[in-house]
Amino acid sequence: MRHDDRGPATRAYPGRVTIPTLDALHAMGAKQQPTYPDAEALSSAVARLRTMPPLVFAGECDELTAKMAAVTRGEAFLLQGGDCAETFDGVTADNVRNKLRTLLQMAVVLTYAGSVPVVKLGRLAGQYAKPRSSDMETRTVDGQDITLPAYRGDAVNGFDFTPESRIPDPQRLLDVYNASAATLNLVRAFVTGGYADLRQVHTWNTDFVKSSPAGQRYEATAHDIDKALAFMEAIGADPDELRRVDFYSSHEALLMEYEHAMTRVDSRTQGSYNVSGHFVWIGERTRDLDGAHVEYFRHLRNPIGCKLGPTATADDALALAAKLNPQNEPGRLTFITRFGADKVRDGLPGLVEKVTAEGVQVAWVCDPMHGNTFTSSTGYKTRRFDDVIDEVQGFFDVHRGLGTWPGGILVEMTGDDVTECIGGGEELDEQGLAHRYESVVDPRLNRVQSIELAYLVAEMLRDQQA
Repeated sequence: MRHDDRGPATRAYPGRVTIPTLDALHAMGAKQQPTYPDAEALSSAVARLRTMPPLVFAGECDELTAKMAAVTRGEAFLLQGGDCAETFDGVTADNVRNKLRTLLQMAVVLTYAGSVPVVKLGRLAGQYAKPRSSDMETRTVDGQDITLPAYRGDAVNGFDFTPESRIPDPQRLLDVYNASAATLNLVRAFVTGGYADLRQVHTWNTDFVKSSPAGQRYEATAHDIDKALAFMEAIGADPDELRRVDFYSSHEALLMEYEHAMTRVDSRTQGSYNVSGHFVWIGERTRDLDGAHVEYFRHLRNPIGCKLGPTATADDALALAAKLNPQNEPGRLTFITRFGADKVRDGLPGLVEKVTAEGVQVAWVCDPMHGNTFTSSTGYKTRRFDDVIDEVQGFFDVHRGLGTWPGGILVEMTGDDVTECIGGGEELDEQGLAHRYESVVDPRLNRVQSIELAYLVAEMLRDQQA
């Protein structure tokens, strides 16, 4: 469905939700948007995107909404993970498989050791744009200070610090579509082609992981699962759920041109869906109640999220919920909190308590990554594994104290043995960051740290249910 960006500020469809035009959203002062030098090329790219097939389907989004409703009710737990910022070069079968494998391992640990159903949501197939604190970046090159546009993700410009690379290029919006399509095709092939079969729990563990304490613990879990599966086979039980998993995609819907062009009206429900991902969220920097992103999101039928940082108040949360989920539909809205380990125990209780008292149906999810970033003595942007765990523990402590449900975690992680976050069972220190630091924006947990995190969260889940 095409939406004409010229003419009136909104366009009404008989029996359909009124959808703001792209021009109307920009007129609201959309934040964190690139400045494209070639308006004609931008219009051409957006027009082409509007004709492209959906990357996901409305029915799949509705299925995820139902699963998120279970999270909201305290009947399931959300595991959301993936890259801080995907890159086009990272769209390879090995990278996608490794990321999926680690998420599947984490989900197995949480399901088996935590005794709770797990909703699996990848931070992938669309996470190509990033908000930045400044529009420009200055570096010293050959003794001269050079200022260029900031890198805003492969969706906008290149990482290389050259004038040519940093010019926002609308062709990259089409590249995002193609890269996301390739990623989703790979994921669907893996999860339906036998790779996600629970009988594969041993083969998901590689020699690198087996040599770590977390990997050895995982092997013991896999052995226990094998015994349970053998028992089920012996009594003739062979449920289809053992052979496949439901896996969904998500990203921050930041770039108005891309997200608006990928919005369609579903013929079944007459509702508007962002068909670039099953679950999309509003970032901390773009959650203004009267801003363009909230205005766009409130028209979507996808399950959606909204980040809440330490500056968010309970009244902010209530106002956002009223605007984004006026029908108070369970599964529709998720609040993703990102306070930092040193602030979560003080800042979160007031939000949860007041939102709960008002009867607002919302899933609470912890992002323990973004509030715990610092620059190491060696110059790398990093996070301490202990801080990540401490924020998750604080998140659980708050919910336990209030009698509410800690609905899930959102982690920046990879399936590779990178060295970007310090600490964990491998005791990576600041000097070790240089060994294999590959992230172009924020540091990620490697696969061993991710599995270690899953076991620690599983213990918190057991305590929560005790």
